[in-house]
Amino acid sequence: MKHTVLALDTSTEMCSVALRVGNQWAQRSMLAPREHSQKILTLIDEVLAEFELGLADVEQLVVGHGPGSFTGVRIGVSVAQGLAFSQNLPVVAVSTLAALAQQAIRLHDAKTIVSAIDARMNEVYVAVYHNQAGLAKPTLAPQMASLTALAQQPWWPAGPVTAVGTGWQAYGEALAAGANVQILDDVTLPLAEDMIRLADAGLPAVDAADLEPLYVRNEVTWKKLPGRE
Repeated sequence: MKHTVLALDTSTEMCSVALRVGNQWAQRSMLAPREHSQKILTLIDEVLAEFELGLADVEQLVVGHGPGSFTGVRIGVSVAQGLAFSQNLPVVAVSTLAALAQQAIRLHDAKTIVSAIDARMNEVYVAVYHNQAGLAKPTLAPQMASLTALAQQPWWPAGPVTAVGTGWQAYGEALAAGANVQILDDVTLPLAEDMIRLADAGLPAVDAADLEPLYVRNEVTWKKLPGRE
């Protein structure tokens, strides 16, 4: 039987689903601010129907667990938990920032990538990745950054940088500050298909009950399932 993987992400304005059956793909993505909870299950049904499959045929789940919109992250993680519990499936959690970097590699063969998502309140979520044999490998874990010249930070990579995400679209001039940065206008929001590629690289699967959002902001908490510490 062909290996069947379902991925979903609602962490940003994009509502994205991908299904891979063997080497074949079905994908749905749509901009749906504040409508993720109404759209995500429909998109999942559509990609499954494209292969005439049901949830019982899925062997692994992948979910974007943030950072991003707090509400969107919660929706994605909650939906993934519900699906995983219903079918007793393992879940792989993937960072939205890593998915953006993987998208830049897939579309542009980018080498060094700084992903930044607009976090509002004059801040961005940021992480750094390098292209290792076609996969986004982290060199700076996801964190918060204020709207200052990122190139002046001690973690800024040497050499040319590819910049992706809504943070660069919104605040590129302030963040780049004269650095050697190429901002990609076609890589702004994460897609579920890139999360599957990253999950394939060996990211660990967890039980549904142990799945948690990646908020980055310390003051935001996630209510554990009953019986969990």
